[in-house]
Parts: sequence; structure tokens; C-alpha cells
Amino acid sequence: MKKIIVTRLSAKEKENALNEIRILASINHPNIISYKDAFYDNEQHSLYIIMEFADDKDLDFKVSERCKTKKYFAEDEIVSIFKNIVLGLKTLHDKKIMHRDLKLANIFLFKNGGVKIGDLNVSKILKKGLLNTQTGTPYYASPEIWNNKPYDFKSDIWSLGCLLYEFITFNPPFKGSDMKEVFELVNKGSYIFNKL
Repeated sequence: MKKIIVTRLSAKEKENALNEIRILASINHPNIISYKDAFYDNEQHSLYIIMEFADDKDLDFKVSERCKTKKYFAEDEIVSIFKNIVLGLKTLHDKKIMHRDLKLANIFLFKNGGVKIGDLNVSKILKKGLLNTQTGTPYYASPEIWNNKPYDFKSDIWSLGCLLYEFITFNPPFKGSDMKEVFELVNKGSYIFNKL
């Protein structure tokens, strides 16, 4: 269950929470985290979103754990998990939905081997044309987003590539000492080369 404190949220954050509810409620796919219910608690001034429980944590947790022991994922594990992410993202794109924050922490895992994309609170339906809102996680953001230029589904594909790179190497492809350096690396396409 996801709890959102409504009294402390900006109007934009409230809009994002409601957006996530609407998007989640409209999707039924084995590679997208499922929406169960939502309710508002007047006493707590909180909005609760009840979603499917991922009983094996998320991909960010798994990568962090493996990083500590330097035990890389086997190729068949990578292919299986990545295939499921791609199927989930294809479903979103087929419905004209951009995720806009695809990253390891938003890939949820299940003990039965299931893999699901979640956290759709900044997702947006692309009706026509391009989007302009800068959003997402910097290490996964496309050059268009970094440069405040219009973008489309290709930005999700950029994020997907960054996610895959980090999943395999345990490091994001564009990593700097500060955001200015990350910006410069992304714009140059100068990624970190990691030997496995």
C-alpha cells in the first residue's frame, strides 16, 4: 500500500497521485503493477493507494545486494527480467502512456519470477505531438529532457537503455560528481566503461 499525505502535497503532487490512480486503474497486464483500490482518510489527511504487493522487493534492491558481493547477474536472468520490462513498457506505449521515470527502483519483482513496472505517478498520456515537462530521475533522463526540449516515447527507451546498463554493470552509464557533470556526459554521450 502506498500512502500519500495529501495535506503536505503541492497541487502538482496531488495531481500526480490522482494521475497514477487513473492510469493504474486503466491497465491490466502481467508486467504492470496492478491497482487494487484507493481511499482518502479524512482524519489523517492522507490518500492511500493500494497496489499489488511485490513479494521479492525491487530491482534496485537486488542490484545493491549483488553489488556488495560483486556477483553479477547471469545472462539468462538479465534476458528474462529485461524481456518482461520491455513487454510492460510496450503495453504502456501501445496505450500512448509514457512512464517518464523508468529506473531500477520502479521495477518490482516477485518470488514466482514475475517482473512488473510500477510507480506511474509521473506517467503521462501522449495524445499527440511531444511533451515538454522536465521529469524523471537524472541518471536515466534523455538528452531532450536535460535540455528542456520536447520529447516522446524515445525518452522512455533511453531510460530503458540506462536501466539495462546499470542492471548489467551495477553503475549508471552517466555518473558525475554533480548534476552539471552528468548533464555534460549525457549530452556528449560519454558513458562510463565498466569491465565486468
